[in-house]
Amino acid sequence: MSPSKSKPSRSKAVSKSAATAPKAATRPAAASTREAKRSTGGAPAATERAPVLADVRARIDGIDRQIQALIAERANFALQVGKAKGPLKAAIDYYRPEREAQVLRMVVDRNDGPLSDEVLVRLFREIMSACLAQQEPLKIGYLGPEGTFSQQAVHKHFGHSAHGLPLASIEEVFQEVAAGNADFGVVPVENSGQGTIQVTLDMFLTSPLKICGEVELRVHQHLMSRSGRLEDIERVYSHPMSLAQCKSWLRQNLPKAEKVPVSSNAEAARRARGSDDAGAIAGASAGHVYGLKVVAGPIEDRPDNTTRFLVIGRELLPPCGHDRTSLLVFISDRPGALFDVLSPLARHGVSMDRIESRPAHTGRWQYAFFIDVLGHVQDDALSAALRELEKAAVQVKVLGSYPVAVL
Repeated sequence: MSPSKSKPSRSKAVSKSAATAPKAATRPAAASTREAKRSTGGAPAATERAPVLADVRARIDGIDRQIQALIAERANFALQVGKAKGPLKAAIDYYRPEREAQVLRMVVDRNDGPLSDEVLVRLFREIMSACLAQQEPLKIGYLGPEGTFSQQAVHKHFGHSAHGLPLASIEEVFQEVAAGNADFGVVPVENSGQGTIQVTLDMFLTSPLKICGEVELRVHQHLMSRSGRLEDIERVYSHPMSLAQCKSWLRQNLPKAEKVPVSSNAEAARRARGSDDAGAIAGASAGHVYGLKVVAGPIEDRPDNTTRFLVIGRELLPPCGHDRTSLLVFISDRPGALFDVLSPLARHGVSMDRIESRPAHTGRWQYAFFIDVLGHVQDDALSAALRELEKAAVQVKVLGSYPVAVL
């Protein structure tokens, strides 16, 4: 409660006590203040504030009861939505990423503070996750083991009520989703400092899966060990990309320590817990899982270190109003081929925000281009551009149209 709301209650309490007090007890304010200071060791008496604090706490308790009742009401309506959809054959029958994105954008649009957009989105994500899990918890595959940044991305996008499936590799995440053993998968695709995760792009060359969403995760690296002492560390385990992200810090602080690349940061933490002379670079959550102490952190060289993850599934999504479309375009080996592919996008006013080339694995010196554009394949402008693009390219594969990350 703001000070402007608490002051009237305090003055009302004072006037009431003054009206009912015996006249003999009335004395000048200065004398009363001096006596109060003597009786409390020099500090003014705080008895007048106690009723205000009690009122504030009572009001908070009342608000909490309202919040709890409204969450229960929302959960009941979520069940009714599930029943209205009829028998559920797949996760996409009851989980609609485009609808969740719309809800979260409305949360941001309504926010006037004092809580940040990030805090409110996280709260509403967990509410939606819990309501959805009443029907059936989503099974989400990710690069494991527990404690990886991929797991953090799962929690950010799906909430903690989803059931995570830690898997040994990015390839296995694709395989489990394609086989129906996981409803969705979360895989890293690019880092703001280290660039593209090539294995993820290569999987799209042959995989039938679609992109259903994206997650942007701020990545903070920590050096951790069993003892928690920097001077004990003789070797450092971490994923190759994390070692690269902390290269300057390691050169300055552990120049003689051996750098050992491993399959994931969580695997690095698992190995480091077995020896006092070993350290691991990983997220703080990995340290909690494997019982390590933080030696230093964050230690990444770039303060804006961010990794983008893709949510992969088996179906294309309808538009939500703030969409991104990912394309895989195969072109012929001739002069001007790439220009002919990109020109339709410019002519129809389609904004391109990413392009990346990869060997197509279909023949020598043939390449495929991964292109991200703003908009949905059902939008008139993008639909028209794609019709022209298909005439200029050898093949065009729509990897997915999906909601742009809310935060």
